[in-house]
Formats: sequence, C-alpha cells, structure tokens
Amino acid sequence: MLSTVYEVTTKIYSFLGVNRAFFYIAGQTLVAVYPRWFDFPAEPALDSGMLSDQSAILLLKDGRFFNGFSFGTEGETAGEVCFNTGMTGYQEILTDPSYCRQIVTMTSPHIGNYGVNPDDIESSRIQVAGFVVRCATSISSNWRAKQNIGEYLRQQDIVGIQGIDTRALTRHIRERGAMNGIISTTDNSIESLLDKLARVPSMVGLDLVKEVSCQQPYEWDNVPGESNTSARFKVAAMDFGIKQSIPRLMAVNGCKVMVYPATATADEILADSPDGVVLSNGPGDPQAVTYGVKTVQELLGQVPLFGICLGHQILALALGASTFKLKFGHRGLNHPVKNLTTGRIEITSQNHGFAVELDSLPAGVEASHINLSDGTLEGLHLRDEPAFSVQYHPEASPGPHDSRYLFTEFIQMMKDPR
Repeated sequence: MLSTVYEVTTKIYSFLGVNRAFFYIAGQTLVAVYPRWFDFPAEPALDSGMLSDQSAILLLKDGRFFNGFSFGTEGETAGEVCFNTGMTGYQEILTDPSYCRQIVTMTSPHIGNYGVNPDDIESSRIQVAGFVVRCATSISSNWRAKQNIGEYLRQQDIVGIQGIDTRALTRHIRERGAMNGIISTTDNSIESLLDKLARVPSMVGLDLVKEVSCQQPYEWDNVPGESNTSARFKVAAMDFGIKQSIPRLMAVNGCKVMVYPATATADEILADSPDGVVLSNGPGDPQAVTYGVKTVQELLGQVPLFGICLGHQILALALGASTFKLKFGHRGLNHPVKNLTTGRIEITSQNHGFAVELDSLPAGVEASHINLSDGTLEGLHLRDEPAFSVQYHPEASPGPHDSRYLFTEFIQMMKDPR
C-alpha cells in the first residue's frame, strides 16, 4: 500500500525517469479518482474508545452548523465560541475562570493524550461552557493521569462535541469573528436552536467576574516544597477570576498572598497593609467591572500594582484609557510579544477577547509591550507611580515561561516602590 501522494508520484518518476511535475499531477488525480487504493485518512480517525453513539450539533449564531458526536455529558450548552491554538494545556484551559461562558475549540486535532490529573488545574472546577475537539483520546499516556478527558467532562457535567472539522470552524471564526453558539445532543432542529441562541447575551457589556470571584478573603495555601522558608512580602490579590498559578508563583517568590473578592474596597485591601496588589485575570467585558475600576483608582499611588490580563485592562480603564473587543481574540501558547524596553521577543500564553486601545493611553502612561502579530497593546507602565501590567499570562502553565521575570520585577518594585 502506498501511503501518500508523494510516494505515488516518486515511484512513478523513479520507474519512468520522466517529468516529475507531470506525474505529481497524475498521482493527485489517481488518488482523487481511486481513494480506496491508498491507505491514508484525510483527517485524524476518531478514537473508538471515546466515540459515542449519540449525535451532536454545534450551531453558530450566523447559521453555520457542524454535525458530530457527543463528548462529555449529554445535553445543551451555549456561549461565545472561540478557539485556542495550544497543543498542550487543555486541563489548564478547561479550568481557567477567564473562559466562563465560552465554548472553547481546540485547534490541535488530538486532545486528551496525557489524560487528566488533580494537579494541573487553575481553579476548583471546569469553567468553560462547552468543549469542541476534532478527536478526543481515551487512552491517557502519562503516569500522572487519573482519568481520561471524556470522564473528566462527564464528571463535571460539561457538554462537548467531537468529530467535527475544527479547522473549518476555526477559519470561520477568524473570518467572521467570535460569536455565540450552542452545542446540543438533544435537539437537532436548526430553527429551534437559533431561537435559543437569540436569547444568549453578547459578551460585550457582560460582567462575568462576580460569577467566578471568591466570596470571602482567604490566604493562599502554599504547595509543600514550592514556597520559600519565610515570606518577605505581603501581597493582596484581587480575584477577578484568578488562576491558581498566580498566587502559587507569588508564593514561590517569597510572598504571603491574601486573595480578596473582586468587590473588595480599597480600604478593605489596604487595612492589611500589603506591600503590593496583584490585579488578576478574569472573564467578560472589562468595562462592565465598574466596581473593580473604582477600587483600582483608589489604590493607585497607595501601593505597587501588577495587572495581568483582565487586571491589565481594569488598570488601563482606571487610568482613563479605553478598551475594545477583538475580532476573534488571542488564545494560545505561541503569541510573539516585543518588550519595548529591552527589545527582546517573548513567546507568550494568551487568553483574552478584549484589549486596551493603544492610542487611548493618557499622559504619564507608556506602552511597554506590543503584540507582533497585530500590533495591539500587550503591556503598560506608569512613569511616576509604581504600577505596571501585561495583557498576557506570565504565570503560564504549562508554559511558555519567557515572561516570568515580571514577577521578579514586581518583587523589586515592592522593595523600592519609588
């Protein structure tokens, strides 16, 4: 059996010793006309151990739909459909509170290869509204795995779909923009599903922070073996949807971390006399988080500030800048960012659908990082106050770790806030 068009044409070429281009075209035609002669699939085969008999459908708001198979629990779920280009880190993605009310599509064709374990989580539960993959893997090839990804979704009642052309879906989102969608294993009527989708709110203007933030302050419990022997600094973290990697890395850098609800006031935070405040990541439209913006305005000049993702956007709004919704967002592990101070290029992990308008930065606020793919703002710092922020994730787990120096810079800022 010949396995590729290249092998077909190469063997013909070698045998006859004539024009290679001609026989390359002939080989392509041969494969198209007699595909059963050649043993190679057009797309990854589905894992029979994960394949459900239950059909499923993903319908987008503009009417485009994809038929597949149920993956996870059966039922219906709706949210903004987006895509992530990471080849690893699916467990961190699933549990990242920034994905609240979003249906996440993985562009990598095989998801679940290394299974699921209790350590690689960013919150206490799965946060995505739904999950879309080309092919889910039932066999977990990692000694740390405790269950496969399908079991994990079913355990937490998350609806998913597999077996669709995720490449076509991703291209559609890139061309048309992120939009609401619905996954259903119980209703295959396009008219009915479109009616349900019409009642799903747009991400613009949506405050999702209160859905994912903690309700009471708590002290971060350090992971044994990862923290320094004694904490040198007290850090307050505003929980807009905080990933566990943020307080964990602050602890690794010698900080005692107290996490506060997003609705905490500046007085409540400053009452504990923190050396610095971290403004965390989170979901939704930053302009809707008016209470967070107010608190940050009152914290400015009182204590060093370090904003990450949504925290970056909230800091920018507190300074008088504006934000806007990206067409399809930045989500993945390979986004190139230029540090304007050092000139170095960092490969970063990103997950955001909104961004700060570069031209809206007020006097005294400077751009520190720029996205090399589309020129959007990726970081800012204040000239006269101890405060800075980045749009991407320096705490990225499973990586890359190019930007972890930012935690060191924040430590240095707390040492000398001038």
